[in-house]
Amino acid sequence: MKYLFTATFLILFVSCKENAPKPLTAQEIVDKSIEVSGGELYKTHSTGFAFRDKTYHSKNENGKIVLDRVSDLDSVIIRDVKNGNDFERYVNDSLVSVPDSMAVRYANSVNSVHYFARLPYGLNDGAVNKELLGKEAIGSKEYYKVKVTFDQQGGGDDFDDTYLYWFDIESFKVDYLAYDFHVNGGGQRFRKAYNERYVNGIRFVDYENYKPKSEGSDILEIGQLFDKGELELLSKVELTDIQVD
Repeated sequence: MKYLFTATFLILFVSCKENAPKPLTAQEIVDKSIEVSGGELYKTHSTGFAFRDKTYHSKNENGKIVLDRVSDLDSVIIRDVKNGNDFERYVNDSLVSVPDSMAVRYANSVNSVHYFARLPYGLNDGAVNKELLGKEAIGSKEYYKVKVTFDQQGGGDDFDDTYLYWFDIESFKVDYLAYDFHVNGGGQRFRKAYNERYVNGIRFVDYENYKPKSEGSDILEIGQLFDKGELELLSKVELTDIQVD
């Protein structure tokens, strides 16, 4: 009887182990997040929004995403356009010449605002490397913590920055993100998403933007620093007049 019980237990144990769900990969987590945040709508729909006295638009032209930023300065309207690796500036609808060094800065600025507004869609770009660091609790919720780095080829001027994303383990939505950067003296930022809304099927959020109170902290520990109240609020990133066509 003892041997029969042992054999039955082993069979049940092996069966449960075989039927246990496989752990999700970083890629699967990102794919699920993109799906619940807009999915294919990111490719087929144009978007527009206002941010800090400027308007931004993205649209798909022949399979390529074209991003722009429009600044209305009294009687002068400046339109910056990023089309793949190309950048153009128009002043009152006239194309103007921009030094290469400034063109790079303008293009990066346009791309950065669109990147955060369209998250998590950009996390499947070709130059993105994703690594699941496990699970981490922030507040009373548990998240998948994913580290993102970039290839130098195709990763832009800030390819050596490191990003972290916290995905809700049930909804797969991004509730928090963080990154380090090296330009202008470098630093770290932590963002908390709030004011979630869906516009024609695409998710948009605003962010509280934080930085560590003390220098020299490890970017991988920034979520716990936030939990301990060791970050200070710098600003809020708020999108208005959102349109999805």
